[in-house]
Amino acid sequence: MRSLANKQTVVAVRPDRETMTRQRLPYFTGISGDTAGSTGISMHMVVIPPGARAEPHSHAGYETAIYVLEGRVETRYGEDLAESVISEAGDFLFIPPSVPHEAINLSATEAARAIVARNDPAEQDRVVPYQKRMV
Repeated sequence: MRSLANKQTVVAVRPDRETMTRQRLPYFTGISGDTAGSTGISMHMVVIPPGARAEPHSHAGYETAIYVLEGRVETRYGEDLAESVISEAGDFLFIPPSVPHEAINLSATEAARAIVARNDPAEQDRVVPYQKRMV
């Protein structure tokens, strides 16, 4: 952890390893409270392996903005994940606070990559697993 106690400075971060998230997807941690001393934002690169999907989840009390760099990703969202949107390279996606969702890489052969920004410097602390209702 980086301690920047009351010191304002510019911080450059080069991710040196992937981290498995609570969503069960690999992240390359960029900007966070731990890496840069940020107090209101985090920004990372997520990689969704070919054919993989995130565990259904929500982010308690904070927003998510996504920019897709490579690939095609279906995001199922809402109650019982009944709604869907497909994003591809060059698309932005906004997910409001506490909306359940899961991301699915639509390619069986190529990874999807995206930059993810959230208005929480320790966003993994408030990832909430989501269970669809049994019908």
